[in-house]
Amino acid sequence: MKKSIVIKKAHSNDTRFDLKDGAGSDAVHTSPVYAYAVCKLATDSNLEGVGLAFTLGSGNKIVCQAIDYLVKHIEGKEIYELMSDFGTTYKKMADDPNFRWLGPHKGVVQLALAAIVNACYDLWAKAEGIPLWKLLTDLSPEQLVNTLDFSYYEDILPREEAIALIKNQRTGIIERESIIKSGYPGYDTSIGWFNYTDDQVLRNVEVAMSNGFTAMKLKVGAQNPDRDIRRAELVRKVAGDQATIMFDANQQWTLPQAIDVCTKLKELNPYWIEEPTHPDDVYAHVALAKAVDVPLALGEHVPNKIIFKNFIQSGCMSFNQVDAVRVGGVSEFILISLLSRKFNIPVVPHVGDMGQIHQHLVLFNHITLGHPALLLEHIPHLRDYFKHPVLISDGKYQTPMEPGMSADLLHYEYSY
Repeated sequence: MKKSIVIKKAHSNDTRFDLKDGAGSDAVHTSPVYAYAVCKLATDSNLEGVGLAFTLGSGNKIVCQAIDYLVKHIEGKEIYELMSDFGTTYKKMADDPNFRWLGPHKGVVQLALAAIVNACYDLWAKAEGIPLWKLLTDLSPEQLVNTLDFSYYEDILPREEAIALIKNQRTGIIERESIIKSGYPGYDTSIGWFNYTDDQVLRNVEVAMSNGFTAMKLKVGAQNPDRDIRRAELVRKVAGDQATIMFDANQQWTLPQAIDVCTKLKELNPYWIEEPTHPDDVYAHVALAKAVDVPLALGEHVPNKIIFKNFIQSGCMSFNQVDAVRVGGVSEFILISLLSRKFNIPVVPHVGDMGQIHQHLVLFNHITLGHPALLLEHIPHLRDYFKHPVLISDGKYQTPMEPGMSADLLHYEYSY
C-alpha cells in the first residue's frame, strides 16, 4: 500500500545566474543570463517536487507568474492519483481558457506548463524513492501512455499504436539496459561559444578531448560567414578527422544564406548543422534538406508536439532536439519521442536543464523506446548550483541514482 502524498501548495521561484567570459553566447544571445522558472510542490510529507523551465533573462519573471496561476490545476491532488491519469490534467492545464489564447501551446504559457509538469514527475519519482529514469522504465505501456495527452495525434499516433510501439521494443531491452553501467555518451557544447576567441576555442577543443569527449559543437551564424568557415576549419584541424563535430547557427540564416553556408560547411563532414534558419519555418528546412545533403538537427525552439509532428513528417529532420524544459515538460517530451521513434528519427535533446533531467530521459528513450544511444549535450556552467549535479567520466554521463529527476537546486540559489 503506497502512502498518500498530497500536493498542498505550489509556487514559483525566479532564479537567474550570470555567466562570465562569453560562456553561453551564440549568434542571437550575445550576453545571456541563464534562468530557471522553478516550480516547487509542497506536500503533506517531507517530500518536495521541483520542476524547471529554462529562459534567458528578465522574461523569467513572466513565466513564474504563469506558473503561479496554472498550479491551481494540481494543488490538492494526491500524487499517485494525479499521475495515474496525468494526460487528462495535462490537457486541462494546456487548454486553460484564461491562458490558451496567449499561445496556444507555446511561449510563456508552455514554459510554465513545463515547469509544473516536471515538478509532478519529480515528486512522483521521489515518492517511489527512485530516480526518474527508473520510474519511467518500470512503468507498463498502459501506465506510461496514461501520462500523455494524445490530442491532435490521433491521426498519426493513437493511444493504441503507442502502446503497441512500446511493447514491440521489449526485444533487446536487457542488452540496452547495459548502458546504466557503461554511461551515456556526451558531447561538449562549451568548446565553441560565439564570443570565444579562436585561441579559446582551440584550447577548449584540446581540453574536451583530454576529458574523453570525442564529439563537440561550434557556434556559427556570424554576419560574415567567412568567420564561421575559418573557425570551423580550425576545430576540424585540431580535433582531427575522427572527431564528431556539429555546427549550430541558432536560427541566424535566411534560406539562401543557409544553402550557401551549409554547402561550405559540408566539406568539413559535420555530424549535423543545427537550427540553420527560423525554427517555425518547416518549408525552409525541407527546401534546405533538398538543396544540401547535410544532416539537420532542430527542436531547441520548437515549442510543442504539433510543430514537432510537422517537422517529423516532413522528412527534413535528421536529429530531433526536443527539450523537456521548453515543450510541455516530461509528458510532452515522451509523446514526441514516441512519434520520433515511429519515424526512426533519433532524439538528441537540447539541454536547457544542463542535462540534469535529460540524463534520465535519454536512458528511458534508449531502454524502453529503443532509440539509439547517440549523444547527450553537456554544458557545465551551472553544475555548482545543483544538489546532485550530473557526473561525467571519460566523456560519458554516469547514471544518476538519487530519487527524483536531479532538478533540485542548492539552498544558496539566488532569486530576483
